[in-house]
Amino acid sequence: MALKYSGIEVEHREIELRHKPSSMLLASPKGTVPVLCIDGLILDQSLDIMRWALGRSDPDGWCVLDESLSQAWIEKNDGSFKMLLDRYKYLNRYPELNQVEVLSTAIDLMLAPMEASLQSSRYLLGDRITLVDVAIFPFIRQFSMVDPQGFGELPLPFLKQWLNHHLQSELFNSVMHKHPVWMD
Repeated sequence: MALKYSGIEVEHREIELRHKPSSMLLASPKGTVPVLCIDGLILDQSLDIMRWALGRSDPDGWCVLDESLSQAWIEKNDGSFKMLLDRYKYLNRYPELNQVEVLSTAIDLMLAPMEASLQSSRYLLGDRITLVDVAIFPFIRQFSMVDPQGFGELPLPFLKQWLNHHLQSELFNSVMHKHPVWMD
Protein backbone atom coordinates (compact mmCIF):
# COMPACT_ATOMS: atom_id res chain seq x y z
CA MET A 1 0.00 0.00 0.00
CA ALA A 2 2.84 2.41 0.81
CA LEU A 3 4.57 1.72 -2.51
CA LYS A 4 1.34 2.40 -4.42
CA TYR A 5 0.53 5.49 -2.35
CA SER A 6 4.06 6.82 -2.98
CA GLY A 7 3.72 6.23 -6.73
CA ILE A 8 6.56 3.72 -6.86
CA GLU A 9 6.21 1.12 -9.59
CA VAL A 10 7.58 -2.33 -8.84
CA GLU A 11 7.54 -5.71 -10.50
CA HIS A 12 5.55 -7.90 -8.11
CA ARG A 13 6.82 -11.45 -7.72
CA GLU A 14 4.57 -13.76 -5.76
CA ILE A 15 6.65 -16.28 -3.82
CA GLU A 16 5.58 -19.72 -2.70
CA LEU A 17 7.41 -19.95 0.61
CA ARG A 18 7.67 -23.74 0.43
CA HIS A 19 9.60 -23.40 -2.84
CA LYS A 20 11.59 -20.20 -2.54
CA PRO A 21 13.25 -19.27 -5.82
CA SER A 22 17.04 -19.08 -5.77
CA SER A 23 16.88 -15.47 -7.03
CA MET A 24 14.99 -14.52 -3.87
CA LEU A 25 17.44 -16.29 -1.60
CA LEU A 26 20.37 -14.65 -3.39
CA ALA A 27 18.79 -11.24 -2.81
CA SER A 28 17.79 -11.98 0.78
CA PRO A 29 19.24 -15.11 2.37
CA LYS A 30 16.83 -14.61 5.28
CA GLY A 31 14.19 -16.12 2.99
CA THR A 32 11.21 -14.14 4.27
CA VAL A 33 8.79 -11.86 2.46
CA PRO A 34 8.47 -9.12 1.55
CA VAL A 35 11.74 -8.28 -0.13
CA LEU A 36 12.21 -5.08 -2.10
CA CYS A 37 15.13 -5.04 -4.54
CA ILE A 38 15.57 -1.71 -6.25
CA ASP A 39 18.66 0.04 -7.60
CA GLY A 40 20.99 -2.22 -5.61
CA LEU A 41 19.05 -1.65 -2.38
CA ILE A 42 17.58 -4.69 -0.64
CA LEU A 43 14.99 -4.21 2.08
CA ASP A 44 13.40 -7.25 3.71
CA GLN A 45 11.22 -5.77 6.43
CA SER A 46 7.75 -4.37 5.68
CA LEU A 47 8.25 -1.32 7.85
CA ASP A 48 11.61 -0.55 6.21
CA ILE A 49 9.99 -0.78 2.78
CA MET A 50 7.18 1.51 3.89
CA ARG A 51 9.58 4.08 5.34
CA TRP A 52 11.76 3.94 2.24
CA ALA A 53 8.76 4.53 -0.05
CA LEU A 54 7.37 7.32 2.11
CA GLY A 55 10.82 8.92 2.18
CA ARG A 56 10.52 9.32 -1.59
CA SER A 57 6.94 10.56 -1.67
CA ASP A 58 4.47 11.19 1.13
CA PRO A 59 1.84 13.51 -0.37
CA ASP A 60 -0.61 13.34 2.55
CA GLY A 61 1.97 13.31 5.36
CA TRP A 62 1.66 9.73 6.58
CA CYS A 63 5.01 10.20 8.33
CA VAL A 64 4.04 13.45 10.04
CA LEU A 65 3.18 11.93 13.40
CA ASP A 66 4.07 11.64 17.04
CA GLU A 67 7.16 9.40 16.91
CA SER A 68 6.82 8.04 20.44
CA LEU A 69 3.15 7.06 19.95
CA SER A 70 3.96 5.65 16.54
CA GLN A 71 6.82 3.56 17.90
CA ALA A 72 4.69 2.27 20.79
CA TRP A 73 1.92 1.04 18.46
CA ILE A 74 4.36 -0.53 16.00
CA GLU A 75 6.41 -2.26 18.71
CA LYS A 76 3.25 -3.69 20.27
CA ASN A 77 2.06 -4.90 16.87
CA ASP A 78 5.38 -6.26 15.64
CA GLY A 79 6.21 -7.93 18.94
CA SER A 80 3.57 -9.45 21.16
CA PHE A 81 0.61 -9.10 18.81
CA LYS A 82 2.30 -10.83 15.86
CA MET A 83 3.23 -13.70 18.16
CA LEU A 84 -0.39 -13.98 19.33
CA LEU A 85 -1.63 -13.74 15.74
CA ASP A 86 0.56 -16.70 14.75
CA ARG A 87 -0.74 -18.74 17.67
CA TYR A 88 -4.34 -17.77 16.91
CA LYS A 89 -4.04 -18.54 13.18
CA TYR A 90 -2.05 -21.76 13.57
CA LEU A 91 -3.44 -23.19 16.77
CA ASN A 92 -2.65 -26.71 15.51
CA ARG A 93 1.06 -25.82 15.88
CA TYR A 94 0.50 -24.94 19.53
CA PRO A 95 -1.65 -27.75 20.98
CA GLU A 96 -0.90 -26.60 24.52
CA LEU A 97 -2.75 -23.32 23.90
CA ASN A 98 -6.43 -22.55 24.16
CA GLN A 99 -7.79 -20.37 21.33
CA VAL A 100 -10.18 -18.54 23.67
CA GLU A 101 -7.28 -17.61 25.96
CA VAL A 102 -5.16 -16.46 23.00
CA LEU A 103 -8.08 -14.35 21.76
CA SER A 104 -8.58 -12.85 25.22
CA THR A 105 -4.89 -11.94 25.48
CA ALA A 106 -4.94 -10.38 21.99
CA ILE A 107 -7.99 -8.33 22.91
CA ASP A 108 -6.37 -7.06 26.10
CA LEU A 109 -3.00 -6.38 24.47
CA MET A 110 -3.98 -4.83 21.14
CA LEU A 111 -7.62 -4.84 20.09
CA ALA A 112 -9.09 -3.11 23.17
CA PRO A 113 -6.41 -0.37 23.17
CA MET A 114 -7.10 0.19 19.48
CA GLU A 115 -10.83 0.39 20.21
CA ALA A 116 -10.17 2.96 22.93
CA SER A 117 -8.00 5.06 20.63
CA LEU A 118 -10.49 4.88 17.77
CA GLN A 119 -13.39 6.05 19.96
CA SER A 120 -12.04 9.58 19.81
CA SER A 121 -10.59 9.68 16.29
CA ARG A 122 -10.99 8.07 12.90
CA TYR A 123 -7.43 6.72 12.85
CA LEU A 124 -5.03 5.44 15.50
CA LEU A 125 -3.10 8.70 15.86
CA GLY A 126 -5.81 11.22 15.03
CA ASP A 127 -8.12 12.30 12.27
CA ARG A 128 -5.89 11.41 9.34
CA ILE A 129 -4.30 8.19 8.19
CA THR A 130 -0.65 7.63 9.08
CA LEU A 131 2.06 5.06 8.60
CA VAL A 132 0.85 3.40 11.83
CA ASP A 133 -2.61 2.62 10.44
CA VAL A 134 -1.21 1.15 7.23
CA ALA A 135 1.49 -0.84 9.04
CA ILE A 136 -0.94 -2.41 11.54
CA PHE A 137 -3.98 -2.87 9.28
CA PRO A 138 -2.77 -6.11 7.55
CA PHE A 139 -2.32 -7.84 10.90
CA ILE A 140 -5.74 -6.84 12.19
CA ARG A 141 -7.16 -8.01 8.84
CA GLN A 142 -5.46 -11.40 9.26
CA PHE A 143 -6.69 -11.65 12.83
CA SER A 144 -10.27 -10.90 11.80
CA MET A 145 -10.14 -13.59 9.10
CA VAL A 146 -9.24 -16.46 11.46
CA ASP A 147 -12.80 -16.56 12.78
CA PRO A 148 -14.86 -13.92 10.93
CA GLN A 149 -18.07 -14.71 12.79
CA GLY A 150 -16.34 -14.63 16.17
CA PHE A 151 -14.57 -11.38 15.29
CA GLY A 152 -17.88 -9.90 14.17
CA GLU A 153 -19.37 -10.66 17.57
CA LEU A 154 -16.62 -8.88 19.52
CA PRO A 155 -17.72 -5.60 21.15
CA LEU A 156 -15.25 -3.51 19.13
CA PRO A 157 -17.40 -1.27 16.88
CA PHE A 158 -14.78 1.42 16.30
CA LEU A 159 -12.07 -1.10 15.45
CA LYS A 160 -14.42 -2.87 13.04
CA GLN A 161 -15.31 0.45 11.41
CA TRP A 162 -11.58 1.28 11.06
CA LEU A 163 -10.90 -2.17 9.57
CA ASN A 164 -13.81 -1.92 7.13
CA HIS A 165 -12.69 1.55 6.06
CA HIS A 166 -9.30 0.13 5.07
CA LEU A 167 -10.80 -2.99 3.47
CA GLN A 168 -13.06 -0.84 1.30
CA SER A 169 -10.44 1.77 0.46
CA GLU A 170 -9.44 2.35 -3.13
CA LEU A 171 -5.78 2.05 -2.13
CA PHE A 172 -6.16 -1.39 -0.56
CA ASN A 173 -8.28 -2.68 -3.41
CA SER A 174 -5.84 -1.34 -6.00
CA VAL A 175 -3.04 -3.54 -4.64
CA MET A 176 -4.95 -6.70 -3.78
CA HIS A 177 -4.58 -8.67 -6.97
CA LYS A 178 -3.78 -12.33 -7.33
CA HIS A 179 -0.39 -12.80 -8.96
CA PRO A 180 0.96 -16.00 -10.44
CA VAL A 181 3.70 -17.66 -8.42
CA TRP A 182 7.12 -16.50 -9.59
CA MET A 183 9.44 -19.16 -10.95
CA ASP A 184 13.15 -18.58 -11.67
